[in-house]
Amino acid sequence: MAEELLAVADLSVAFPTEDGVVNAVRHVSYSLAPGQVLGIVGESGCGKSVSSMALMGLLPKTAKVTGSIRYRGEELVGRKPKDLLHIRGRRISMIFQDPMTSLNPVYTVGWQLSEAIRAHNDISRRAAWRRAVAILDTVGIPQAAARAGSYPHEFSGGMRQRAMIAMAIVNDPEVIIADEPTTALDVTVQAQILETLIQIKDATSAAILLITHDLGVIAGMAERVLVMYAGTVVEAGSVDDVYYRPRMPYTAGLLGSIPSIESDGERLHPIQGAPPSLISLPPGCPFSPRCPLATAACAEDEPALAPTTSLEHLAACISNEQLAALPDPKTLFADVGEA
Repeated sequence: MAEELLAVADLSVAFPTEDGVVNAVRHVSYSLAPGQVLGIVGESGCGKSVSSMALMGLLPKTAKVTGSIRYRGEELVGRKPKDLLHIRGRRISMIFQDPMTSLNPVYTVGWQLSEAIRAHNDISRRAAWRRAVAILDTVGIPQAAARAGSYPHEFSGGMRQRAMIAMAIVNDPEVIIADEPTTALDVTVQAQILETLIQIKDATSAAILLITHDLGVIAGMAERVLVMYAGTVVEAGSVDDVYYRPRMPYTAGLLGSIPSIESDGERLHPIQGAPPSLISLPPGCPFSPRCPLATAACAEDEPALAPTTSLEHLAACISNEQLAALPDPKTLFADVGEA
């Protein structure tokens, strides 16, 4: 069995509000081994980013976090921020989705990298600066020695994202959380950013938790994937299993709503409706109001993740065998909205 770097078990995050308690993340579990890339995919509001912020201990004090997050056996849930200093940024780091708001606009990129280095290492400012320049060169910043003295607004979008990757890897972490690392970048720059992440993983054996709404990014990067909906995992398995043999109607809907070479100009089939409110979820499967396969039983109890065609391929759907029997599960929503 592969060595386990990160183990998340039954993670839940709730936020009290004036309208009620928002159950943003509900009973999420997964693990990460060295060199592994795990993808988490889902539409906006499904709890992807909140779960990653919980790993880093960056949620507001009002958030109620339950469950377990273990890094090399060390429990992180309930720890004070000062107790996480030796882990956050050093052992577990994060690439945030908006580099323009994540980088400080009044300090140069090189200065910010140097401070991140000196926060975890007892070295001089000059040595930290040399390390900062070297890491900028590693992530593909041209003329790194000169650009280290530039401010974030002087970088292009792709260069800012590379600077964020440099910030995340500068202390050689074992786990890298990449939260929407290619958002708002053109396709060419996206490919360069993802290639940089792959090179870093291969060189350092770091584990990567890749969070995105882009199924194409997951297909090109990850080995395993979790599909989230309404704050919880509704399907999990290898990329091949989930993409070619989906066993959850929501996953089939996601796959059927993106263009592919096979579609050959055919109309896409989006999922009708909207996700449920996370304040007061009704009983039963949260996807049932949007699901063509929904039955009366779906409204009674929320199904748990259970093995389907293999012990490693899990789905939270009582109709997963009916979905599997379709010639092409991705066409499940083809007639929805046309009738």
